[in-house]
Amino acid sequence: MDGSLLTHRALKWTVGSLAVLLAAVALLAGAAALADSNHFRALFIRFVAGHIGRPIRIEGALEAHLLSLTPRLIAERVTIDNPPWMPPGPTAEIAKLSLSFDLLPLFANSFVIRSLDAQGAALHLQRNAEGRANWQAHEPGSAAPDGGPPLIHALSMPDARLELDDARRNLKFTGTVSAQDAPGPGDVKPLHIDGAGKLNGKAVSFALNADALATVRAEQAYRFAYDERSVGSRLSGRGALPRPFDFHEVDATFEATGENLKELYYLVGLSMPNTGSFRLSGTFARRGRHFQYNDLLVSSGQSDMRGTVSIDTLHGASKLEADLHSQSLRLADLGARAASRAAAQAPKPLLLSDIALPLAGIRRADAVVDLHAQSLIVGHMTLHAFAAHMTIDHGLLILAPLSASFPEGKGTGRVRFDATHELPAAELDLSIADLRLGQFDRKGAGQPPFDGLLQARLMLKGHGSSLHQFAASSNGTVTAVLPHGAIRASFAELAGMDLTRGLGLMMRKDQQETGIRCGIASFEVHDGTMNTQSMVIDSDPVLITGTGQIHLESEALELAIRGQPKHLRLLRFHAPVMIRGTLAHPAFGIDAHGALPQTGAAVALGIVLAPLTAVLGFVDPRLAKDADCAALLAEGKTDGVSP
Repeated sequence: MDGSLLTHRALKWTVGSLAVLLAAVALLAGAAALADSNHFRALFIRFVAGHIGRPIRIEGALEAHLLSLTPRLIAERVTIDNPPWMPPGPTAEIAKLSLSFDLLPLFANSFVIRSLDAQGAALHLQRNAEGRANWQAHEPGSAAPDGGPPLIHALSMPDARLELDDARRNLKFTGTVSAQDAPGPGDVKPLHIDGAGKLNGKAVSFALNADALATVRAEQAYRFAYDERSVGSRLSGRGALPRPFDFHEVDATFEATGENLKELYYLVGLSMPNTGSFRLSGTFARRGRHFQYNDLLVSSGQSDMRGTVSIDTLHGASKLEADLHSQSLRLADLGARAASRAAAQAPKPLLLSDIALPLAGIRRADAVVDLHAQSLIVGHMTLHAFAAHMTIDHGLLILAPLSASFPEGKGTGRVRFDATHELPAAELDLSIADLRLGQFDRKGAGQPPFDGLLQARLMLKGHGSSLHQFAASSNGTVTAVLPHGAIRASFAELAGMDLTRGLGLMMRKDQQETGIRCGIASFEVHDGTMNTQSMVIDSDPVLITGTGQIHLESEALELAIRGQPKHLRLLRFHAPVMIRGTLAHPAFGIDAHGALPQTGAAVALGIVLAPLTAVLGFVDPRLAKDADCAALLAEGKTDGVSP
């Protein structure tokens, strides 16, 4: 799918290793054409080693048949060692190497291999974290000579052992690879390369069919088709090398299917998120250090994504730019639960996502990403017109601006995520405006307890690699204000514990509402626990106050709501309405254990109201001037509260 395709890599590794070998053989052949190799064996080997910049050993026989326009060379037990920019060790070992070449082009600086047969080959390929590899023919950063790699018109390398240790991609492969002209009638036979083995402990296999080597021309593109399989995933496509065997320029298409997008790593070497079954397609083009993906389309579950991605690499670092669009993006389609076949037996998912951010990629790459989703589904909540602009600079990720809309209401915010330390730190500043509470689907449960246009602001700091970890460790402030709204009459009466009226309304499933003048809920967050600072709802019949906690680690609710009737009630129980359950699934009930008959002494408003001018200003400075909220502030002052 990119420059790291398994088949692309296999072809690149094979041809790259052969290019090093062929450079050595070409020089050896040129020297052999001028002298008797048996008399000048040591001289030839030193000559070749000096020109390719790495040690070479021929421990077996060396034969040269030169009296022909297509001379032939046979060498046994050939070893080519690593270049100076890699640790000592062998790059390639070949039990027996036979090749024939065109003599005249050799002296015209246009080397053409008539045939190459490598028996008993073993390739030991390495790349370090900085991107230096032993299969590179030239030292990284140096200019490659003109002319490109030699052309090969016939190839046979059966069952070569291949060992790869790629520290840059964290890949280890052991297996076999075979390359040969496909059997069949006629002289023009396509090239066939196949291999199988273990990649990071996972079984992989690949096959590649390419243009016949006999027809290769320097001025013609070299075409190929590939197919790869691993761990329930399959990747296939077609491509071309504009210049034969030069992998600095590649054009290809790709299609992939599988059970989990993350498992595609074993075919392409790129980290992906966990998903359920997926489909992926697109086109790819490489030009030097620039990699371009176009027409990207991936779908999994109810989610889809399309767009373009470009990557530029230099000295082991990369710069990514992406423009991505989605019609529907559901967070439940990402993460370990989405990939688990036992998801149906798993506990109910948390509202806050536990998908870990790819820390290694954030620390290694710089990026600019624009993401737009027509709908973003978070649990039972659907956001519309979601838009985010993300930048990554040396491990510092910033999302700004960040915005989304509800059918009624809008959220805006900013996120700062610092992955430069071992334990990532994050900051969140999120504002919500005019969010109508009654719009959320309660699956036939009737009207919600509250309705109205909510205003809210969250300012939090925490640490962790996922949204859930961040919330569970966070510190800061969360405040919500309902300047005008409505509360279900039965809930208001129960909060004031008028059992006769409240239970009667509930038993009749009465949906009538009573007005809310002003509602305020302010929490101080410490180590992931939200503690109430102020919670008051000023409704027409009842003044409702509350206390309690919300535990963001478990997302458990422990809130107690009490009401003080504004009018005399003959019979009232001072028992709180409890809000328990979780953020995703709240549950309401009555704590009757400590209920005591009351005739009504009012609880002083000053006891339940914290200074509110700053609270309202924290959410929106205009709220402090709202008539009803201002009236509530005034009542607090007369009851001993200094705003």
